[in-house]
Amino acid sequence: MLEKLQFNHVLFLDIETVPQVYRYEDLESETAKLFSQKTRFQQKDGKEVEDIYDERGGVLAEFGKIVCISCGFVRNTSTGKEIRLKSFYHDDESTLLKQFATLLEDHYNGSFDVLCGHNGKEFDFPYIARRMLINGIKLPNALDIAGKKPWEVNHLDTLELWKFGDYKHYTSLPLLCHIFEIPTPKDDISGADVARVYYEESDLERIKLYCEKDVVALIQLLLKMKGDGLVEEGDIIFS
Repeated sequence: MLEKLQFNHVLFLDIETVPQVYRYEDLESETAKLFSQKTRFQQKDGKEVEDIYDERGGVLAEFGKIVCISCGFVRNTSTGKEIRLKSFYHDDESTLLKQFATLLEDHYNGSFDVLCGHNGKEFDFPYIARRMLINGIKLPNALDIAGKKPWEVNHLDTLELWKFGDYKHYTSLPLLCHIFEIPTPKDDISGADVARVYYEESDLERIKLYCEKDVVALIQLLLKMKGDGLVEEGDIIFS
């Protein structure tokens, strides 16, 4: 499959999410009750619901929101390949989702016809689709997979490729980049810091840059999996 994959037909993406409110005690009472019900099994393991909210509030689409979607495009040049990045980020989730939906509607089956993420099938793609529905946004065809046959859904997932059918095996993007010897910048934040940076520092630019670096890592990983050379740092164009 990868041998036939044309990288200039793929839209690579990653999202950053945060809880809709920073702390569990800030939740409206009915929402807090429903979150407690949804996470009751984790609470049986001895965890406090407040701690579970800190860990999971942004991961669950019913209680979180998207603050950034970063996209990467690979283009052939006279000297090799270049990566171009574009991000949609905003405090108002509806605004960034509408902008991203417009990108998909305008360019899917045109500039690109495959979506790729790391754990995208389990997290990024369904999270975006759920948040679009919650915000009253019509699903673009690329995300509207209801009723489609598996081979009609053009979603590519580097985690799934690495699993080789082993459904219980999870490997993070940083670990895969490490074992494939893909150079990655040393960031001062990780995914666990995004909510803090958003709510305490109000630094969306910092979150956007972190998200774009993950997209670069994703692209370089797929290139390695395909057996191609990496894109040079000087040929990566950030937004």
